[in-house]
Amino acid sequence: MRIIRDYSFVTEEDRGAAAAIGNFDGVHLGHQSVIDLTRAIAADSGVPLGVMSFEPHPRQFFAPKAPAFRLMSPEARAHRLDKLGVERLYELPFNATLSALTPEEFASKVIVDGLGLTHVVVGADFCFGKGRAGSVEDLKRFGADMGFGVTVAELLHGHKGEVSSTAIRDALTDGRPRDAQAMLGHWHRMDGEVIGGDQRGRELGYPTANMSIDGLHRPKLGVYAVLIDVLDGPHAGSYHGAASLGVRPMFGENKPNLETFIFDFSGDLYGAQISVGLVDYLRPEEKFDSLEALIAQMDADCAKARDILAAL
Repeated sequence: MRIIRDYSFVTEEDRGAAAAIGNFDGVHLGHQSVIDLTRAIAADSGVPLGVMSFEPHPRQFFAPKAPAFRLMSPEARAHRLDKLGVERLYELPFNATLSALTPEEFASKVIVDGLGLTHVVVGADFCFGKGRAGSVEDLKRFGADMGFGVTVAELLHGHKGEVSSTAIRDALTDGRPRDAQAMLGHWHRMDGEVIGGDQRGRELGYPTANMSIDGLHRPKLGVYAVLIDVLDGPHAGSYHGAASLGVRPMFGENKPNLETFIFDFSGDLYGAQISVGLVDYLRPEEKFDSLEALIAQMDADCAKARDILAAL
């Protein structure tokens, strides 16, 4: 997959795709259905399969101090789209210039002149242009006038209602990772670099791979059964484990992070990129009366997590 980050300077090789347009936060089943529809159109036309997204997310641009809401980082999104067979990711910079374009200017300057897209696919609730003034009907009209095809994908509904990034965030906030998985089509994953910690886990017999969750939506704090992928380095591979997402109340007030204990693993992961998938919520964070009580609970947590993950 090629990533294009500037619609003003695009090679001929990267022009002419059929592209799905949206933010694709989480790359959930609704997003995947839009991409699959685009895939069929691209194959019929003999053009590359593309996705147009924006960085930062427009919501971040307009409200930079609002609580973190993203389900995945740009890197994790790109990795997921690559696995889905996307050939061109147009990750356009969402800035004052782009946000000021009228709907017609967006169609002409970005879709036609900039990227030369032959066809675009959007969701039924798609809005675009300054003030989100453009509708799907406007997009169809511009496409007819400017020479690109437009397909509108219906919103996808699951057994509990509409599949959306908002519904997935709600499920994670409530500690329901399996409900999130049902809408995502994959386990909700938190990706990042393993960073240094205070070594307390190692002293307790549970060394952990620590990861920052800055910039990401925060699931319910507590202990989870997890699946771990080490994405690079000598220990690359897939593992089972248990993770604590929280502030470590036994040791004062701390910034929330993710601490993952990998079962039956020995090795140094500092600096490695890992992906931690939340499978089941086991319990909330607790402050124990003693380290012995904490260790006993960690033993029980890991035994329960092993049983859950063995049954997948």
